[in-house]
Amino acid sequence: MDQNTKSQIIGLIHREVIPAIGCTEPIAVALAAAKAAETLGKEPEKIEVLLSANILKNAMGVGIPGTGMVGLPIAIALGALIGKSSYGLEVLRDLDEEGLKAGKMMVDRKCIHISLKENVDKLYIEVNCFSGNDSSKVIICHEHTHIIYVEKNGDVLQDCRVSGSSNEDMCNDNDLRLSFSTVYEFATEMPLDEIRFILQTAELNKKAAEESIQGNYGHTVSKTVSGKYGKKYLGESTYTHMLAVTAAACDARMDGAMIPVMSNSGSGNQGIAATLPVLSFAEDIKCTEEQLIRSLMLSHLMVIYIKQSLGRLSALCGCVVAATGASCGITWLMGGSKIQVSYAIKNMIGNITGMICDGAKPSCAMKVSSGVSTAMLSALMAMENKVVTSVEGIIDDDVDKSISNLTAIGSHGMEATDKLVLDIMTGKSC
Repeated sequence: MDQNTKSQIIGLIHREVIPAIGCTEPIAVALAAAKAAETLGKEPEKIEVLLSANILKNAMGVGIPGTGMVGLPIAIALGALIGKSSYGLEVLRDLDEEGLKAGKMMVDRKCIHISLKENVDKLYIEVNCFSGNDSSKVIICHEHTHIIYVEKNGDVLQDCRVSGSSNEDMCNDNDLRLSFSTVYEFATEMPLDEIRFILQTAELNKKAAEESIQGNYGHTVSKTVSGKYGKKYLGESTYTHMLAVTAAACDARMDGAMIPVMSNSGSGNQGIAATLPVLSFAEDIKCTEEQLIRSLMLSHLMVIYIKQSLGRLSALCGCVVAATGASCGITWLMGGSKIQVSYAIKNMIGNITGMICDGAKPSCAMKVSSGVSTAMLSALMAMENKVVTSVEGIIDDDVDKSISNLTAIGSHGMEATDKLVLDIMTGKSC
């Protein structure tokens, strides 16, 4: 691998693996609101927000950090009132009691209007702020922090939209296209000092899990696994440790805890699920620091690779992708070869492809736990040289083609599913 490719991959990881507080979709909307309010230069009297269906889906039922509230209106209000766009996905980092009170008052004034925007990128956020004769507009597209358009009083201050492009490609993406071999080679052969930074994911996400265990968040999936009945019927093992620690971080995040996590490809849950099963397994087997670094890098970079073709948002639950990365890391820690790691990927794809995303919410911790469970099973099978074969379902002899089949189903094949899920969610009376 040449030095230019190595540098590109390191840059890609630094862009995709970043800290975030709260569920990424409502936080990205808050980020757009913060930028729009900053551009307006005063407190908005009215805010109009237009969102893609996938953003709406992922922001309807999740807790907003530090508020004890659910949904978009409070996220938008806080973004406009106290948010700082320079903080990125930690836009609400400065929230305090006074700011929360002001945000609730803005929501109560019913000056925030949210609607669906059709025929746009799956990740599309448009915020329009108004005060007197002044107005501002900000658009985020394709990536959760990628501001592509800024306007004030009709004057365009920034415009990097791509004319004549499809909705899925509204923004340029010149990133290096990865492959399984590239990912594996990078993770297992790079000099340690050049990839040691991946340990930050372990430090931040482990801290999030430890803080979560001190409280009672969401459906307390973690405490169920490690509690009375969990110990009685599941026992206490390396497997249950992985389930409990991963679910803990997700329990807190989905319930709106003001706890930062390290995200992957725009998703905190993906960052959690790519990190904590690998870290937990590594700690239990008492591996070396080098083994931990390389297994974490293999997991995270595999997630980035799969997301390159799947896209930021889809009908496919992100834990399918993140747990696939984790299974790679776990298999490698077990002493698995390159071919056995590829077996783990095929086993994952042959098992949980099709798990739907029905929005961000506390029960995501259950799906993450299912992903972790499958990651362990897939790794165990791989180590026994057991693999789903090319005569079975969507698996191909070539691991990259198998991944392509997975992402094609998630990004295109399940589009009707995505629409139906949103219709069900928005049609409920509650």
